[in-house]
Amino acid sequence: MLLEIGAGRLDTGMRESIESELAAALEANEILDAAVAQNDSQRESFWRIRESVPEAQRREGASIKHDVSVTTTELPRFVVEASAAILQICPDARIVSYGHLGDGNLHFNASQPLQSDAGNFLALAPRINRAVHDLIARYGGSFSAEHGIGQLKRGELQRYKNPVALSLMQTLKQAIDPKGIMNPGKVL
Repeated sequence: MLLEIGAGRLDTGMRESIESELAAALEANEILDAAVAQNDSQRESFWRIRESVPEAQRREGASIKHDVSVTTTELPRFVVEASAAILQICPDARIVSYGHLGDGNLHFNASQPLQSDAGNFLALAPRINRAVHDLIARYGGSFSAEHGIGQLKRGELQRYKNPVALSLMQTLKQAIDPKGIMNPGKVL
């Protein structure tokens, strides 16, 4: 977990408090390791690691990606259940889960098993997507949290969105864009 905390004043005692909490979590075996940036350069290095996850995942092979959201209180349970659902479909898949946990937004991805065929793994995408999206629907979350619907998730929008909400969306789209020239073929 990468956590950035700031305060308006320099000497708030926050650093000592955080370090104390981390030490207690380490001692209780609730976490395996912890590091606290000592300066801006280290802070930027931590963020660089976080921002390199998508590229590292690309280099490791094929991925089936999800951009989901659930309430923050449900995130831990969702991760456990969704991981189990994916591993039931592809036992050697590698779960890559990261995101913006503070607001319930999660990049919940499955990477192909090591030394496996990318095509065979990607053929499982419809089953894996359905398992993850059905679970998100049960949690009352969104299967498209941060990156929108676009063209790839139009079918999912039809499957999971309330028909009344879809109708309202189409009515608004028609009112704003009667000639259908804004973003044609996307979403609706």
